[in-house]
Amino acid sequence: MGVPLPVVWETLLPSHSLEVRNTANEIFHEKLINNINNGNGALYPKVQEVLEYLKKQNVDLYIASNGQTPYLRAIVEQYNLTKWITEVFSINQIESLDKTKLVGEIVRKYSIQHGAVVGDRLSDINAAKGNGLIAIGCRFDFAQEEELAQADLVISSLEELKSVIVEKTVK
Repeated sequence: MGVPLPVVWETLLPSHSLEVRNTANEIFHEKLINNINNGNGALYPKVQEVLEYLKKQNVDLYIASNGQTPYLRAIVEQYNLTKWITEVFSINQIESLDKTKLVGEIVRKYSIQHGAVVGDRLSDINAAKGNGLIAIGCRFDFAQEEELAQADLVISSLEELKSVIVEKTVK
């Protein structure tokens, strides 16, 4: 959705207490994770193919998400993404809930000099630019054209990453 879940629940339940929001979040996550574990969901088209290709090109891959850790773990395990993803980072690993800071943690931990952030929301684009990385906007689900306009480049399918990432990061 492009924002941390506390923001989602503040938006959906503006006049409810923090306790009610937290309960809603717990129920939501329980149902969401159960659905993932039961095979009710899907990755974007060509994700596994693209990840495999990029890994073969020696591109290190990380997930930096506004999603909570149990949710991310369920996806990674259900779709066996660990063979391509170096590490998964959740926004709830940092106090600020700021994706720019989350990506900054990845950049520092792995001493990243050159790279890109691929995402569909302004938080992804800002995270890239705030850390000196290339911002690749994606026309997926929650993408908004006015936000994508701020990216360094925009793709409409993950398959486009095969040429874009290798070309931009190898230089």
